[in-house]
Amino acid sequence: MYCTQNCGYCQMALRLLEKRGAEVEQIRVDLQPELRDEMTRITGRTTVPQIFIGERHVGGYTELAELDMDDELEPLLNA
Repeated sequence: MYCTQNCGYCQMALRLLEKRGAEVEQIRVDLQPELRDEMTRITGRTTVPQIFIGERHVGGYTELAELDMDDELEPLLNA
């Protein structure tokens, strides 16, 4: 997950993923600005969080929460 320390949506995404049993690798774009460039190139987006499950780009917190509400997040995490 591409994130920053002071991002409320990043913290909510982290809590949701951990609640569902996922181990989360945090890629801190606030500590290494070149990683934000990488994130933007890969996702086409400039905002954090940008979440990947395996190789799949899920999107941001809103998309992650929608997957969870639709009961699609846990199967994705377990695949």
